[in-house]
Amino acid sequence: MGRYVRVHNLTRGTSVAERCRVAASMCDRAVGLLATPNLPSGQGLLIERTQSIHMFFMRYPIDVVFADRDARVTRTVAGLRPWSVVWWAPGARDCIELPVGALLASGTAVGDELGIDELA
Repeated sequence: MGRYVRVHNLTRGTSVAERCRVAASMCDRAVGLLATPNLPSGQGLLIERTQSIHMFFMRYPIDVVFADRDARVTRTVAGLRPWSVVWWAPGARDCIELPVGALLASGTAVGDELGIDELA
């Protein structure tokens, strides 16, 4: 069934992802978004404990947020294309993969504080 969270930007008072799947297991992390034909608006994938991601075999671009242990944004990447790599996000602990345009819509930027709430 999996775990889901809601991610919101506390600094700006905006929603980042209404329903974000948590990839905690090695299997979830390995598969990521590969099995999805697209990432609908308002959804995302939270990858715990990573400072880098790759887009190998992905079919569509995404927006990416890296956050530290206090859920403060350390790096953002808008429109990361398939077959790209983010090698390292200094200070990051987690990564949130989002639909393209989510960063712009939420106004999320480096230094913003995120709120991450478990969904039932």
